[in-house]
Amino acid sequence: MNDQPGATARSIEAEDAVLARNYAPLPVVLADGDGVWVRDVEGNRYLDLLSAYSALNFGHRHPALIAAAQDQLGRLTLTSRAFRNDKLGAFAAALARLCGKDMVLPMNTGAEAVESGIKVARAWAYRVKKVPTEQAEIIVAHGNFHGRTTTIVGFSDDPSAHLDFGPFTPGFVSVRFGDAAALEAAITPRTAAVLIEPIQGEAGVIIPPAGYLRAVRELCDRHGVLFIADEIQSGLGRTGATFACDREDVVPDVYLLGKALGGGIVPVSAVVADERVLGVLRPGEHGSTFGGNPLAAAVGLAVVELLATGEYQERAAVLGERLAGLLAPLVGDGVTETRVAGLWAGIDVDEAVGSGRQVAERLATRGVLVKETHDHTIRIMPPLVIEAEQLDWAVEQLREVLAGR
Repeated sequence: MNDQPGATARSIEAEDAVLARNYAPLPVVLADGDGVWVRDVEGNRYLDLLSAYSALNFGHRHPALIAAAQDQLGRLTLTSRAFRNDKLGAFAAALARLCGKDMVLPMNTGAEAVESGIKVARAWAYRVKKVPTEQAEIIVAHGNFHGRTTTIVGFSDDPSAHLDFGPFTPGFVSVRFGDAAALEAAITPRTAAVLIEPIQGEAGVIIPPAGYLRAVRELCDRHGVLFIADEIQSGLGRTGATFACDREDVVPDVYLLGKALGGGIVPVSAVVADERVLGVLRPGEHGSTFGGNPLAAAVGLAVVELLATGEYQERAAVLGERLAGLLAPLVGDGVTETRVAGLWAGIDVDEAVGSGRQVAERLATRGVLVKETHDHTIRIMPPLVIEAEQLDWAVEQLREVLAGR
């Protein structure tokens, strides 16, 4: 580790000289991590309350995940899907069991999973539902965030996502999130699927009204429409259940998974559904050179095995209640609203205190890492291995920042 003063400034200067400016990261240059803690190039320690947007649900360098990766690195890392490998079948079977589904389509990034889900839904609409060719529509929600490919940003209502990136792919209809009546009004015989985040992450941890997910399920059943749940951020233990949909005992037709599925080690994503849906794909119609590679499959299998015990879901549920209790007194004292689902919170900061970015920067000086979204919201989503006293300490640092200390 470089612990010389000025190392941070030099690292930032070196990055800024060559990297495209599509991110505006906090001025912290991290060099190593363990569990919930990370250190920067100057040796300063921080509590990670972002978890790489849920990609690090099990913390930095979880021993079981590192062991799986190291073992596989010494054997075989890539074959492409032109050949079979000895890890993919076991991973897919375990993931299908976890989801209660028949089949898995392995990919790499979350955006790839969403794009793949869109293709599958359209193929299902034409081949099973018999929607006229080129007329299939997918209903999405206002405030959504599903990735940054050109197809996906085309149905985003965030100007920073879509401005100057068109023209966009047609076939999407957007309705208000959490409004079942608006959703029903938008369904037509051309509707292939409803694609939503059960809890909207990038929008600020927006939790829909109780009963909304059940209403989505009922409407999809009634009208012969696929319910696609983007659980890339919300899934795999984050909300105190394996999936956010579980909070309302709802099972979608299709799960889109990513982030935590790769254990914070390699990008792993998947579309998981029953054969009646994923079975519409034919050889040669969709693929990925790296999707389902043996290294990713080995790590993904280890992730599923961690989740199969239920330990991490329980930790998120119990500590999530604690987090909600810690945050509630801040409302009216520098915070205008909090929204908590398991170990996931959106905190709207009073404008008098500063912007979300300013609060995140001040927290960093106190050894706590968070990230803002939009102008006045910060998110807390620590690794699920966090301890209660660490959570208490982190919220106390937030209290101090809000008080201007």
